Amino acid sequence: MQAVPDFYRDLLLMRKFFAHVTGIGEFAQEFIDEGVLVFFADSAPEELQEHAVVHDDEETLHDDVAVGDKIRIGSVKLPVLAVGKVANENFRNLGHLVLKFNGLSEPEMDGDVCVPEVVAPDIKLGMELEVMRD
Repeated sequence: MQAVPDFYRDLLLMRKFFAHVTGIGEFAQEFIDEGVLVFFADSAPEELQEHAVVHDDEETLHDDVAVGDKIRIGSVKLPVLAVGKVANENFRNLGHLVLKFNGLSEPEMDGDVCVPEVVAPDIKLGMELEVMRD
């Protein structure tokens, strides 16, 4: 058996989640305009997908999202500042991630994941969504 090259081993150890954007719900922009990116896996009920950025669900969350992790959306990397107490459960069960661009170190709601207060990136089909350890 051939050993895994260090680069790939390190990448696999750092990566907690990886997906591609497969759809943008009809009402997703309303949330984005308010500084909130709502994600759901493409296996979630259609009525939830209408309000969300939809991603493939070929990969599940390998390890909890934690403060200090990085979330990459396309070419934009954002540090995680806060994680609500049910955010990881929601992410595992429905691919549901509520990313709030509010700069808070304490989540407002139990399902929130907070990142710096910056403008959310423009979402395009095929974009990568990745969660990595710091």
